[in-house]
Amino acid sequence: MPKENITAYSNNTISFLLPAGAIFEPTMSVGSEDDNITFLNLGVAYNDTYDGPYNVFTGKDDITKVAVIDRWNGERFFFRYNTDASSFPPFLDKKPLYFYSSDICRSVSAEYTGSMILKGIELYRFALNSLTLAAPTVNPDNQCYCTDPVITRNCTSAGVLDISSCRGGLPIYISLPHFLYGSPYLTQEVIGLNPIEEEHFTFLDIEPVRTFSSSCLPQVLRNVKDYTIFPLLWLNETAALDDATADMFKAELTSRVQMLETVQVTLMSLGSVMFVLCSLAAC
Repeated sequence: MPKENITAYSNNTISFLLPAGAIFEPTMSVGSEDDNITFLNLGVAYNDTYDGPYNVFTGKDDITKVAVIDRWNGERFFFRYNTDASSFPPFLDKKPLYFYSSDICRSVSAEYTGSMILKGIELYRFALNSLTLAAPTVNPDNQCYCTDPVITRNCTSAGVLDISSCRGGLPIYISLPHFLYGSPYLTQEVIGLNPIEEEHFTFLDIEPVRTFSSSCLPQVLRNVKDYTIFPLLWLNETAALDDATADMFKAELTSRVQMLETVQVTLMSLGSVMFVLCSLAAC
């Protein structure tokens, strides 16, 4: 959904709200919105809610700060070079990316895994670092998520984070689908789980010059806390680049960059020829 309430400020920042919600798609459902459904899951009241406000740098005074968060929800942001993952500073290299996830109230990182071509556009793929969900004994940054020694087996459990403090005290843990990167006992206590990295990992495909996210697949599994962590809700938030946007991007940027490269090679060739001719004339 598009950002709302966009406001510009004199310190080279803008603020906005990220709307949350679900839009009913009849072709992807076996019923209608008028059906009465009985279910045991917890309600997720997302419609007509917002994430933020975010206050981010425009990059007018420093291009390396484009889309970097200055404040979130009115509070100063202390994580350096974090964005909301929808865009990043331009001229991206292959170093780890850092972005803020309000779902878990923390900054996370993604590692470069390779390049690809999508609709004629070169993209860098970054995948969520497995240390994000590692046990506190492996990743000390996760120590504050170890709140229950029974559930976390004395802080040795990997693959799940307690986000109850981020969700109003509700006993909810977050993980990747099928407890990917999790401790073996997590999949043994629930029938039907089979973590496969190629299917259940989270990634971002980013164009490295203008650094917009052309496709992404953030996947998380929310689980109810008990003596067994039981999967409750699988969120699969997929975004993909359509043909019209790809054509517009190639026309406005990619083709011009290619033209500049052609001009550069041509000028270098002409310069070399002139140098040789001048050298011969001097002889």
